[in-house]
Amino acid sequence: MVKELKQALLFTLVTMVLLGGGYHVLLWGVGRTLFAAQTEGSLIRRLDGTIVGSRLIAQKFERPEYFRARPSGVDYNAASTGGTNYGPSNPDYLKAVRDRVDAITNDEGVAASEIPSEMVTASGAGMDPHIPPAAAELQAPRVARARGVPVERVRELVHARTEPPTLGLLGRARVNVLELNLALDTELGSKPATGK
Repeated sequence: MVKELKQALLFTLVTMVLLGGGYHVLLWGVGRTLFAAQTEGSLIRRLDGTIVGSRLIAQKFERPEYFRARPSGVDYNAASTGGTNYGPSNPDYLKAVRDRVDAITNDEGVAASEIPSEMVTASGAGMDPHIPPAAAELQAPRVARARGVPVERVRELVHARTEPPTLGLLGRARVNVLELNLALDTELGSKPATGK
């Protein structure tokens, strides 16, 4: 019986070390080696190394010289991600969508029928960093006017930063708003994009 007890104890200790620590250290090492940027949070840095944000988390841009992300149910607060949980018939939800449509028609000078749904409805987490190319195209004239550059120059930057569907077939084409706004500042010159 003592022999079986020793074997059971040894088995327990070895299993705890391997699965409770060794396995995690191995995965951490593989991640740090093969996926260094992702393990750090997919951070975006300026040329001087200053962290501007993450390519996975939306930021709020309000100034007219910047592209705007999807609406956020949590006001772009990454500490409390989540949706509003309003259903499509909820009066508060309908009012919020109407207010967003009105704001976009005023800011962008377009008809409500031209607005992509992603620009008036919040994503599930409230932190979607991407917009569809159509939403970027809609905002390009405003951004160009605010920066005093030809709209074609802004469209070139949008097209250069449009990501295709993953593996060519998963999802849709998309534009990362923070990366696009930083490219605008780099290519066209302006104050650094940090959100507001």
